[in-house]
Amino acid sequence: MRSSEKVTLSEGRQIGSTGENREYLFSCQRWNESFGAKDLLIRRFRATGPWAPADVQRMPDGKVRVLTSADLGPAPASAQLVEDETGGLEALAERLEQAGGEDSPINPTTAGWVLGLGRPRTGRAGDVERLVGGYRDHELNPRQRQAVEQALGSDVTFIWGPPGTGKTKVVSCVVEGCYRQGLRVLFVAPTHVAVDQAVERMCDSLAGEEGFDAGLLQRAGKIALPSLAAKYGQQVSPELIERRLATAIDAQITRLTGELDPLRTGIARHEQALAATAEMNRLHQLLLNIDRAAGMEDNAAQVTGKQVQYVRREIDRIGTPSGIFAQRKQAKLQALYTQLAHHEHVFQTHRQNHAAALRDRERFTAEYAEARATVSRLMEEVRPLPPLERLRAEADDLQRELNRLTEERQKLSDAVRSRCRIMATTVSKAVQSRRLMDAIDVVVIDEAGMVNLPSAWCAAGLAGRRVVIAGDFRQLPAVTRGSKDRKASAQEREHSRTWMDRDAFHAAGLVSPTGEAVRNDSRMVALNEQYRMRQAICTLVNEVAYRDAPLLTRRRDTSSLPPSPLIESPLVLVDTSSRVVPGTGSEAHLSNAVHEAVIHELIRGLQYDTVLPARKWTDLPEGERPTDRLAVISPYKRQKNALNASLAYRFGAQYEGLVDTVHRFQGSERPLIIIDTVTGAGPRPGWFYDGVGPSSDTCRLLNVALSRARDHLVVVANVQYMQRALRPDSEAVRMLHHLWRHAQRIPVDELVPVRSAADLGVLDEEELARPAFFPADEVQRAVEWDIARARKSIDIYCAFLNGQAVRYWLRRLKPRIADGVRVTVHTRDHAGTPQADLVRELQAAGCQVAARERMHEKVLILDDTVLWHGSLNLLAHSGSTDLMMRITDPSSCERVRHIVERARMDRPARTPVRRSPGTPASSGEVRPGTVVGERLYLAVPFEEKDEAKRSVRARWDPDRKLWHVDAGTPRERVRRWLPGDD
Repeated sequence: MRSSEKVTLSEGRQIGSTGENREYLFSCQRWNESFGAKDLLIRRFRATGPWAPADVQRMPDGKVRVLTSADLGPAPASAQLVEDETGGLEALAERLEQAGGEDSPINPTTAGWVLGLGRPRTGRAGDVERLVGGYRDHELNPRQRQAVEQALGSDVTFIWGPPGTGKTKVVSCVVEGCYRQGLRVLFVAPTHVAVDQAVERMCDSLAGEEGFDAGLLQRAGKIALPSLAAKYGQQVSPELIERRLATAIDAQITRLTGELDPLRTGIARHEQALAATAEMNRLHQLLLNIDRAAGMEDNAAQVTGKQVQYVRREIDRIGTPSGIFAQRKQAKLQALYTQLAHHEHVFQTHRQNHAAALRDRERFTAEYAEARATVSRLMEEVRPLPPLERLRAEADDLQRELNRLTEERQKLSDAVRSRCRIMATTVSKAVQSRRLMDAIDVVVIDEAGMVNLPSAWCAAGLAGRRVVIAGDFRQLPAVTRGSKDRKASAQEREHSRTWMDRDAFHAAGLVSPTGEAVRNDSRMVALNEQYRMRQAICTLVNEVAYRDAPLLTRRRDTSSLPPSPLIESPLVLVDTSSRVVPGTGSEAHLSNAVHEAVIHELIRGLQYDTVLPARKWTDLPEGERPTDRLAVISPYKRQKNALNASLAYRFGAQYEGLVDTVHRFQGSERPLIIIDTVTGAGPRPGWFYDGVGPSSDTCRLLNVALSRARDHLVVVANVQYMQRALRPDSEAVRMLHHLWRHAQRIPVDELVPVRSAADLGVLDEEELARPAFFPADEVQRAVEWDIARARKSIDIYCAFLNGQAVRYWLRRLKPRIADGVRVTVHTRDHAGTPQADLVRELQAAGCQVAARERMHEKVLILDDTVLWHGSLNLLAHSGSTDLMMRITDPSSCERVRHIVERARMDRPARTPVRRSPGTPASSGEVRPGTVVGERLYLAVPFEEKDEAKRSVRARWDPDRKLWHVDAGTPRERVRRWLPGDD
């Protein structure tokens, strides 16, 4: 998984539910346009935990619609949608763990047939005309008829369908026949497009069948094929079927809701009036209680007041104690004072309570008046309404009817599912879903070569009676990574190779260990007649992928495209061996500037010959694009991105998306296919060419790429490099040998011209913008011409500096600097070396010097639009040593600059040892420049190792991780790889 491939969603809310699914709507701040480009990856949410959606759809208003299984719980409020395999693998692992349990949907018998276990019955059904409508009119060839009849009469059937052999048509007939046998069918394929292509053909056969509109055939998950959505979307989408069938019920629900709303409003008015009346009565009673309490407190205060007056008179009567009874009088006075304090306290309490009651009465009197006004108003409102009891009775009747209809509406999803006889979906959804159909009798797995073995096992195990597996084990394999994961243990990689890298054909024993098809196995029918490719293209495909079972061609050997000298033959080879521009960085093999230029000129020539539309061409049928006639296939994404960007810049937006990798073209075809082999610009061919043998990824990928072409196939290749770098028995080498003998050969010079410096001054703008090569003796003057016309910036990438060259070019650069042109020299850090004076000289002239830890790039970029590419050590010697390439394309300049910036961080630079060449090592220390015995050790960059091996016979010392040559080698020949030398 790449962390860049993600979309952040927020403000999630549920907007509906359909059966066992829930539907959510999320806000999306910014959609990553590269996201969702790979159908083979499973998308899932990452929030507090994995929350896997069954379907994700980007809405026109920028929202994101998500459909997920209801048993996963509610959606998080925000999440990140990530392209990732993990979610699907987790679900797959869960299914495998459940297998054999009581609740597991997997049938071990049918699942075992995928592994070649058991003794499944094989035979051929009779009376197939009754099972497949118009069977005799389908124009099926003998092998196709055999496949249909065997699939309808056997427990398990493997249909080997190489490209163009009508596998989809055969599978459609098989599904139709199983349906007419009264069986429920689950059809699965690894990608949405593959599912939709088969479903559209099934619909064409079953559209007139009774019950088709009600969901006889259903497509679970998003429909990716526009033609299927337009023609049959309303009949095959469960959500749309349910919505259409629910129209009458929804109308009744709407009507009843409309009748119920005024009843509920009337009831609410009555209830408000009753509540207001009750409140008014409460306040009235409260006022009565307050009056009663106030009276009692007043009476009590009067009584207590009289008691206070009585006690005071008694105190006055006794007066001051004296005489013989003074003590007795004093005691009596003390008692009276105590009584007086008590009576005064009680008197004050009653007076306070009476005052509080008067205040409460004033407040509640106002509330009571307000309540009486409210009751009066509400009584006026309810007076014209029917009585409350009658309203409640009518509302209860309507609610019961509404509940009945709502329950019926909710059961529609179950009803729609129960009507399904054929369900079509992706393998991943079939494996992850709890329940797709009420019962499954037959499972048909299409494009099974792309399905990993555990998924195929689980999918086949959903069948109760029959399994049909169709595909081509010579086309794209399943997308897996475990067997190539360097961090995994050897045991883990082997486990991945056994279970994840193999497909059902290999696991069932239908393919030998060397990759050949096992003949005379009754379980498999091999389709052998193709209707897509012209004979010459088919012969090449046979040479690469089907030597053990060559395909026959059953189509006319004519082209549907206008004639052009560039494609006079069905097979065209453009050999770029004579034009090599070394790549930049350790991943140079992933792109090739020469091939990019060749493809530009091929398209330009095809435009001139009216094969492809130019920018202002209006003769194309409405809606047709260049991508309908042509596709360019590249093995590496970096070259794909480069071509798409530069083609859009050069030829307009209509050429966007013309180029893609092999995986994206499985199931597609075009009249004209250009295959860019890419390899040749770097030190090694790359992973695409590592495999050998009919079961290798290389063979399968090449097969897919070649077999996409209907009328013309153009291969752009550095033939000499590939023949030298690859094994002689490689499928790629066999392809080149066949093309060399049978293809129309176009020299690269006919497409990308070789120019002189004098040409630059006389060419018009269109010709000047074309890529071109310049011989070594013309490069200096041509570069001077470009420098003299630079207006904004000049960027010189040169690892080394030479005094003579620096001063030569400074004389050309100073006038440009004076005119305001920014000049930047990107070079190595020369601090502490003789070249430091040259750096200061450059800076004094006004150049910006960007020091880099390590670099080997040799490019020149002017105004971010003109790129000189090749061995141009502009400031290290007077000129180029070989052919140079000039490209006028901002995207190429930007791409090279990006690659250069990335390359500087590939690995930290070692601190150079400033030892004179030939100085013996001391204390066992061996570094570049050290002589040990008869070996002189060198600092050879990875990108230059082949040159060192070829020019000075350098050898690798695996113990010291250094290159070395014979100590007697002249120093001038190896100076560039010695510390402190340029």
